[in-house]
Amino acid sequence: MNVEQALDYTMQPSMPLLFGGEGALQSERQKNEEALRALLDAYATSDEPGFSFDIVRQLADRNRGLCDQIGEAKLRNVNSVALARGLSDTDICRGIAALQQRPAEEVEREVAGDRDAFAVAYVSAQVRGTIIGIDIETTGTAPERGYIINMGLELMELTADAEPFAGGERFYGLPEEPYRTAGVPLTQIHGITWSDLEGKRPFRADEEAQAALLDLMKRYPIMAHNASFEDSWFRLHLNGYAEARRAGEIVVVDSRDICRRLDGEVAALPRESAPASLENWARRRGTLSAGEKERHLGLADADLMLRTVQAEFSLKNMFSPRAYGS
Repeated sequence: MNVEQALDYTMQPSMPLLFGGEGALQSERQKNEEALRALLDAYATSDEPGFSFDIVRQLADRNRGLCDQIGEAKLRNVNSVALARGLSDTDICRGIAALQQRPAEEVEREVAGDRDAFAVAYVSAQVRGTIIGIDIETTGTAPERGYIINMGLELMELTADAEPFAGGERFYGLPEEPYRTAGVPLTQIHGITWSDLEGKRPFRADEEAQAALLDLMKRYPIMAHNASFEDSWFRLHLNGYAEARRAGEIVVVDSRDICRRLDGEVAALPRESAPASLENWARRRGTLSAGEKERHLGLADADLMLRTVQAEFSLKNMFSPRAYGS
């Protein structure tokens, strides 16, 4: 499906599928997601996409309702068309530049297309300023099918002795059908149950909270562990986010990339041991004890991530002398 066909498809009225059973539902889902893929690709690569991103979010909302009818369990192993595998090299350069408060073009010139040079770029200048640590819990891995059900964030100054501040966490609701009966997906990981979400407003419906969040993201770089996950979800769930990202108003920093580039132990450890996971990295840096586990809830994980990044930056002497009180 090309962009023109995708746009034509979004203009067709969404009709309830009364006949055809699951096969008809799956067919409609596939068409939705083919259109989503075409529009997302065009928006990411075209100087003038020729359409508003509102169309993309509305199509994702439509697809989400359809997937609720199919059932989350039947889609669990179907690849997402909207989940990015990682941040782009350009995004990583912009993130490094934001941490060091210098132009992104300088970092790009230093890296010069060599991904192995990112490790040097991270330590080539001292870090400073304020960052937002953020973590979300969701009903799955596909932003075009699932829901954000928990979010935590807090801010931290980039100094050696800073304490995270202004932290907060919120739960967001799900449609009663099918989730009241079927239960909250992935509860075995995050521990969130229907009783935590009952009566809560869904994230997509909380326009006031969305506007405040978007404003905060425009003021400070946002950091998440495996940040392409949060980035992909916010594109389809947070009004104005994709547009602000495209305009360069939001900078995303991936703490997992920081771990992989700066922690020399990662390359020496078995890949199957997930050495760059937040939990394992935090244990190596002493921000999580050997007997503790990552909580898998927004605020707790955002806090753990910020403290672990701080420990890594301190170990690598990345803070300015002023950060150490000299």
